[in-house]
Amino acid sequence: MTTYYDDLETRDPAEREAAQLAALAAQVAIAQQAEGSCLPDIAIDTLSDLTKLPVLRKSDLTTWQKDNPPFGGMHTSNITHVFQSPGPIYEPGGSSHDWWRFGRFVHACGIGKDDIVQNCFGYHLTPAGTMFENGAKAVGAKVLPAGTGQTELQVRAAADIGTTAYAGTPDYLKVILEKADEMGVTLNISKAAVSGGALFPQLRQYYADRGITCRQCYATADLGHLAYETSEGGGMVVDEGVIVEIVTPGTGDPVAPGEVGEVVVTSLNPDYPLIRFATGDMSAIMEGASPCGRTNMRIKGWLGRADQTTKIKGMFVRPEQVADLVKKTGADRARVIADREGDADKMVVQFEGSIDEAAAAGAIQDALKLKGEVQYLAPGTIPRDGLVIEDRRTYET
Repeated sequence: MTTYYDDLETRDPAEREAAQLAALAAQVAIAQQAEGSCLPDIAIDTLSDLTKLPVLRKSDLTTWQKDNPPFGGMHTSNITHVFQSPGPIYEPGGSSHDWWRFGRFVHACGIGKDDIVQNCFGYHLTPAGTMFENGAKAVGAKVLPAGTGQTELQVRAAADIGTTAYAGTPDYLKVILEKADEMGVTLNISKAAVSGGALFPQLRQYYADRGITCRQCYATADLGHLAYETSEGGGMVVDEGVIVEIVTPGTGDPVAPGEVGEVVVTSLNPDYPLIRFATGDMSAIMEGASPCGRTNMRIKGWLGRADQTTKIKGMFVRPEQVADLVKKTGADRARVIADREGDADKMVVQFEGSIDEAAAAGAIQDALKLKGEVQYLAPGTIPRDGLVIEDRRTYET
């Protein structure tokens, strides 16, 4: 029988929507009051009103933080930690109960008060180690703050204290297990909570063959926990503390359920309200209910990066430019293809929808600063795979 972290996981979708709407309105009000806020003064009456707000990108935070360190003038409260991620970019963190919301994922992994978690996420500058420790504390588990590296010491510690659960990247647990085999040491790890890399099917099976149940979650340094596995092959259930949208890369326009697009997240944490934050990751909404009984929407997990910026004929073409091209032409959809013709770059622009063909060439030159072949396609021809820029070039010949 499935046990849940709290009643929020199984609430009626209409009840969830009403609660999210109230929390969203509060978050927007907080963000609008921050000095220099770029949010327009728009009332939030429905969740669909989110699309009226601009998409916030990591590059925006980087620029703002340079001008106004450490957090770019963004609203923060109850902050106990400052982290640094590559960029550099700085993220705030808190220490209150389940501040990062990882307790929900840790619980779904079957980890509780009787477990000792060997936390092999990094504790140096970046927040992953602290995030998972906060989540383990939320479910009452004990933590060995192991960090990364020194595998032989990791094995010895796991054996000495009786580690029962692992937290870390998907592949490092295999390194620990193989080192234990080499040392002739038996470990008692039976649960694994992983993130920060791909959990390939063969790796999951390797753990299963050793009696270890491995589940993965999706999280970012800026937003914390976003979605989590509850069973193999069931997708990832979206966390109760965020609102997730899947949009066309370079825009804030939602795609249809099942279509691939960029993950845009609104955090409902009042200590650090991030509104429509673009993760740069690609995913898709899974239709239907999770077999585990949780009622929130599901996503398919990580399906690539949304930053498809490509250099063609010496010029960068970005998803935002393709979005601008769609607006200028009135097309339903567009895709830019980078290809080769002999030893030279070739650009093909595909359109769906009724557009003024005579004006298309000028719009392409205006939006992309390049000339290329234009193809007018029937509706439904361009794949719904999230790509707005496709690079078909190879450099092997």
